[in-house]
Amino acid sequence: MSDAGLQRLAENIWVVERPQSYFGLEVGKRMTVIRLKSGKLLLHSPVVLTPALREELDAIGQVAFAVAPNRVHHLHAGDVAKAYPGARLWIGPKVERKRPDLVYVALLGDEAPAEWKGQVDQVFFRGRPFENEVVFFHRASRTLIMCDLAFNFGPRTATPTRWLMKLLRSYGSFGPSKLDPLLIRDRRAARESLERILAWDFDRVVIAHGDVLESGGKEAMRRGYAWLLRD
Repeated sequence: MSDAGLQRLAENIWVVERPQSYFGLEVGKRMTVIRLKSGKLLLHSPVVLTPALREELDAIGQVAFAVAPNRVHHLHAGDVAKAYPGARLWIGPKVERKRPDLVYVALLGDEAPAEWKGQVDQVFFRGRPFENEVVFFHRASRTLIMCDLAFNFGPRTATPTRWLMKLLRSYGSFGPSKLDPLLIRDRRAARESLERILAWDFDRVVIAHGDVLESGGKEAMRRGYAWLLRD
């Protein structure tokens, strides 16, 4: 991934891609930006807010809200309020234990806060404590927004990462890796969370690592997690 600026996916939703290495492997990362009806911006999984990126954000709305959606994607969450005094942060369950320095409004759960309720829905994906991820759905653009519950690595992937993802069956198609069943400790809770997600009317899927899946997202999620749904 490059240090490109805002990339528009649909009306009122953008992504920003940045490089990121994990145990020496380049996996990339992605922030999603949603402009609410009020004109205020919601930042999902914030990246470094460079002066150039701040200029782009300021041109499309007012940065007012941010979410650190799981125990892994929180690194730059505290920078939002520093760059935009008055911006408020929500965090995923147990993020507060990893980041006691963060100043936040509340923990994220199944119910959206009033600030984006009715425009962006959310579900806490239970039974998977390593990430404790909260998944989001932007209704207007029919976009599912996740971090680590699926991957979509393709030709843009760096060569060493590509080989590892092939071993983990996470290259060339959208879905979880073969390690994911090991991360789920309570399959019943995870299945119930997944069923709630699949009840949403989404088509596009934005993930943190790999390419955005522009269409067919619901079918791809159902296919990738078939092993969980049939348990």
